[in-house]
Amino acid sequence: MITLEHVYILTGVMFAVFAIGRALDRSSPRRWRSAAFWGAYALSFLAGSHLPDLVNGMILMVLVVLAASGLASADAAAPIAERRDAAQRNGNRLFVPALAIPVVVLLGTVFAKELHIGNAALLDPAHTTLVALALAVLIALALGCALLRVPLLAPLREGRRLMEAVGWAAVLPQTLASLGALFAAAGVGRVIGQLVTQAIPMTNGSIAVVTYTLGMAVFTVIMGNAFAAFPVMTAGIGLPLIVGRFGGDPVIMSALGMLSGFCGTLMTPMAANFNIVPAALLELPDRNGVIKAQIPSAVLLLAANTALMAIFVFRR
Repeated sequence: MITLEHVYILTGVMFAVFAIGRALDRSSPRRWRSAAFWGAYALSFLAGSHLPDLVNGMILMVLVVLAASGLASADAAAPIAERRDAAQRNGNRLFVPALAIPVVVLLGTVFAKELHIGNAALLDPAHTTLVALALAVLIALALGCALLRVPLLAPLREGRRLMEAVGWAAVLPQTLASLGALFAAAGVGRVIGQLVTQAIPMTNGSIAVVTYTLGMAVFTVIMGNAFAAFPVMTAGIGLPLIVGRFGGDPVIMSALGMLSGFCGTLMTPMAANFNIVPAALLELPDRNGVIKAQIPSAVLLLAANTALMAIFVFRR
């Protein structure tokens, strides 16, 4: 059975190769610092599940110190003329590897129950989509190398360049999601609920709805992850007030609450995988250009989600 642990190992090997590649690059003045950063990140994937929590915490602190001290600059991309010539030469074949990923993920998710090796499922039933995504990336990688006729090391070199262009922000999604789980376990949501009810008189359900949706957006802006904000805000405001005190529908509250959190995702650099990575991949001159373009839509969507929740959450 292919489990999530195998995906972690595959990811860790990739980052370990990035670390080795940077360490061997003698032209970089900060090569050892960057190599240590990606090496520590690789270690968290390769052995994090087997290490004590204290050791994992120390690895995170090492990442913070290395990132704060400055990492090596990313290698320069291929000249625009060269990339344009390659695009014209390969034509629509460029889309085959990219389109293969969603197709394989969809097929793997839908037909996972039918895939078996003997009596054991091929894909971990608990993490089917994530495992299918990892397999889809490997298949797309093989298709890309075969169709575009590039050396096997080219994807690793380009992958390292893109990761170093993103820099330390690449680790934010993982660390912020962990922080959200930590906050939920520590009872931060309960404390936030107490502070909010002391500051804002919850005289009716509409006030609770506005507080909840705005809180989801703001907390997501801070944490960069709506999934991290959700348990905190739902435990502090959603369940005790909207559902408990005013009798709201928990399903409608949860769905529109998550959508409100996603509005915050559009407005924060902390959501690096959505907002910083595209800017780096597209080589935009303004690193926050994606966020600036999304803010008007995010505000309108947040207002719409708030209005919809206020209208429908109390109707049963």
